[in-house]
Amino acid sequence: QAQLAESGGGLVQPGGSLRLSCAGSGFTLEYNTIGWFRQAPGKEREVVACISSSDSSTYYADSVKGRFTISRDNAKNTVYLQMNSLKPEDTAVYYCAADIEAMGISKISDEYNYWGQGTQVTVSS
Repeated sequence: QAQLAESGGGLVQPGGSLRLSCAGSGFTLEYNTIGWFRQAPGKEREVVACISSSDSSTYYADSVKGRFTISRDNAKNTVYLQMNSLKPEDTAVYYCAADIEAMGISKISDEYNYWGQGTQVTVSS
């Protein structure tokens, strides 16, 4: 059974960094487009970053461009989201998800097939 599990969330001060991990089991993340999404209280879920299955090209939302980096470690079957220069508006539950049909970048949450349980990121002083 395909599963995703996020880890690495927590409380951090503004300007700080966190690295989120998305570990896959039951399937190989390298062969799937993987996205990171977030949802803040009272807001809709939004895409943060995505890495494609075909050529590992990446996409970043404008709000995180230059601060966040998505990457893969195929040996560990894990995708990471390195988050630097964190701001209070980055506070949200962060989810990773896999789109098993996409070959390229996928920004639409409804197109993703498997989701992790989410990890809370809180940026506050």
